[in-house]
Amino acid sequence: MGQAGVRESLLSAAYTALARRPWTAVRMVEVAAVAGVSRQSLYDEFGSKWGLARALVRREVDAHLAGVDRALATQGDASERLATVGEWTVSSAWRNPLVHAMLTGCWSEGLPAPTLAAVPSSSASPVQRRAEGPLPSPADFVALVRDRAVTVPSAPGASTADMAGLARSCELVARLALSCVTAPPGGCGVTDLVRNALHRQADTGRRRALVGDL
Repeated sequence: MGQAGVRESLLSAAYTALARRPWTAVRMVEVAAVAGVSRQSLYDEFGSKWGLARALVRREVDAHLAGVDRALATQGDASERLATVGEWTVSSAWRNPLVHAMLTGCWSEGLPAPTLAAVPSSSASPVQRRAEGPLPSPADFVALVRDRAVTVPSAPGASTADMAGLARSCELVARLALSCVTAPPGGCGVTDLVRNALHRQADTGRRRALVGDL
């Protein structure tokens, strides 16, 4: 198993341990044993328990954003893709407590709560130095999703006005999805909420255009 495989095994072992007990009760020696490496190898890779925590959070952030990219790559028009993004955002947060904490900024006592600002790094590993860099805030997530969504669904030759409107739609969906993470929708699902919101937004835009033409 190469170094990347060792790192991934350690992160997976840490995630499994966190699912079973509070982070304060997770022991480095147990994480190393589950991953099949020495305790020293674990410290060589992450530097400390907080280095491991930060790398774990970074991995889950990246996995969540990769899911956003997959949702945007699905078939359908822009509104359908954005609805899929909304559904993924909520399901990812409900399934993964670290993603939930990152999206909402609310960290339970059982989770590690790394500072969002970059921390000093002495690691020789580029991937660990990246983990010790800044982590996204809830507002950063909105911007990250918006920027991704603007580039993927836009048609070739789209006007500046079209792009601005799409950016507003993307941000609307991202914020609506975050609201559903903290306050789950009732009878209708996230997808229906997003579709209805985009439909109302489009109607408002058409009415304003008509008024402007008068």
